This record gives sequence, structure tokens and C-alpha cells, in this order.
Amino acid sequence: MRRPNLATKFTSSQSVTRRCPLGSRRKLSFTVLRHLSPACKALSGVRDGVTKVATLHVGFKPKQHGHLDGVICVNKAELSRIGAYAGYVSHVPNWLPEVKDVKSIDLRARLGLPPEIKLVGAVGRLHPSKGNDVLISAFLRVVADDAALVIAGDGPQRAALERLSKASRRIHLGFCEDVAGFLQNLDLFVSPSREESAGLAILEAMSEGLPIITTATDGPSEYLKNYPVRFVQAGSVEDLSAALTEALRSEKGPSLARIDYDMDPFARATGVGNVLWFYSQVAASKKQAQ
Repeated sequence: MRRPNLATKFTSSQSVTRRCPLGSRRKLSFTVLRHLSPACKALSGVRDGVTKVATLHVGFKPKQHGHLDGVICVNKAELSRIGAYAGYVSHVPNWLPEVKDVKSIDLRARLGLPPEIKLVGAVGRLHPSKGNDVLISAFLRVVADDAALVIAGDGPQRAALERLSKASRRIHLGFCEDVAGFLQNLDLFVSPSREESAGLAILEAMSEGLPIITTATDGPSEYLKNYPVRFVQAGSVEDLSAALTEALRSEKGPSLARIDYDMDPFARATGVGNVLWFYSQVAASKKQAQ
């Protein structure tokens, strides 16, 4: 039988502080990992006295995660698919990373585009799982001379995506260090991922108030369901092309006005506090059971 679901303790209105007294000789009794399956497998050989916890980003796999003492799910769909796992579970959404210095970027000028051009953008590794091939194919179908697509990222699929773009002057790919500065230039953000358990880039786009088109994957479907966001079928060029056409058409279509998203659930202090609380509860429960 599965152990209790340890509900998170902290809300966005609470701050969390963890201090270790000076001179303390106490040792941490848990091992923490994040979504790396090989690392989870390796933990199966760790001594029994160590509390083993993982954060799931690619779904629960009994052979890789079943031996762990606790798992954190970043969305509720993952939580519902845990099954007969005997460890402790909790739901803690991803949090927005802290951004201290945002550099002002004139992306249109940098790309040699006129000021009135509408910028559609995406952020992420150029990998098949991210669906940028679908985005490029869909954008090429859109009849909108006043729009350009900019994908910030790099990865093994870059050469293939450049070939797919057919040297179109409306499509630009490249690495960008300042994601916040990049996003501030966009009129529309697109997440074409074939699978997305959380979607950090989406959270960053939300923090800029960008209108969003996203695939109906686990994470976005959960935290964007109450906003005027367009959901499309993952992997569907037709769906995404239709959504882009609707968003970019002038006058009769929906505006590209900024959206006021509630970012409190994704505050860093909230997420870190809930993760630390879960670690401590799992470790304490294991120690008590020994």
C-alpha cells in the first residue's frame, strides 16, 4: 500500500528559512536528484540509511523509481499515475528562477527586422521532444508577411531545423543567454513540445505576460486552463498552423495584448520551502521506522 501523500506545507504568502546552527555536526541523511533516470537507477545501490528522493519530470517508472523513499511530482497528472508505489509522494510545481539583471535587447534591430514586425517566439533545447520541427512547419504555412519566428536555443536538431526552415527570412534560430530580455521582445509565445511535464520556458513567458499557444501536455494543461490560452494537439502541424493564423490575423482575430497571470503559485520561496519540507518529512519518517 502506498504511504500517505505528504501535502505541501507552504503557500506563496509564507517565506521559508532553513538554518543549520554554527558548529553543528549533523549530517544530511538524504540524497536529492532531479529527473535523471540513470542517476535514479544508480541510487538502488546506496546504503539503506540514506533517504532517497527524486523529482519526476518524465513520469514514474517502477524499475527506476520504485526503490526510492519519496518522489515529487511537478504536476497532478503525474501524481495520478504513480500506481502502487510504496513510498511517499507529494506535488510541488516548478518555480520561476530568480532573475536579477535583465539586459535590454532590441531583437528586431539585431535581426534586421522592421519595428512593426510581430515576433513569435519559442525557447528551449533544439531536440525532437521539443517539437520545434512542428512549429517551423506550421509557421511556414501561415500567410503573414508582418510576422517572424524566432527560436532561442541550441541542440542536436539545429541543422535539421535550419534545413526545414528553407532559408526563410521569416525564421531565425540561435542561442540566447538572456531569456528574459528575449521574451520581452515577443508578441506571442509558443510551446510546441511533444511532452511537457512542467514547462519552465512557459513560466518565464507567463512572467512577461505573453499570450501563449501551447500543446495540451500535462503541465501546461493544468496551470494554464483558466487563462485565454490556445491549446493544440501535440505533433499536429495543422492545429498549430490554425492557431498561429488566428492569433496573427489583424483586426478580426484575438489581440496579442499582455495577460495578467497569477505567478504566486510559482514563487521560488514557495517551491523551495515545500521541497525542503518534503525532504525533512520523508527523512524523519524513515528514521522513525528504523
